[in-house]
Amino acid sequence: MAVDKEYIDWVMELLSPAGDITTRAMFGGYGVFEGGLMFALVSKEPSLYFKADETNVSFFEEAKSKRYKPMPYYEVPADILEDSDKLSVWAKRSIEVAKKTSKK
Repeated sequence: MAVDKEYIDWVMELLSPAGDITTRAMFGGYGVFEGGLMFALVSKEPSLYFKADETNVSFFEEAKSKRYKPMPYYEVPADILEDSDKLSVWAKRSIEVAKKTSKK
């Protein structure tokens, strides 16, 4: 089952303050990009997941977020999705992770 277009539109609206956000259909879900770098994904469930590394994974672990195995993406908690300021901060952290990992 593919992700509902309305959900993608909602995610795009939520993430718009974080930069030039685009999406691309991938494997039944969507990759979410800023500046050409994938920093998030939307799964079929649908759920939004942000990229994580040692700089931000503790926020997801503290919130008991599910990991999108085997990739380093963690589900964005509902309370963060409902707070645009916090969501923007979390998104920007994941964008920084994407920038850092693209240089490796």
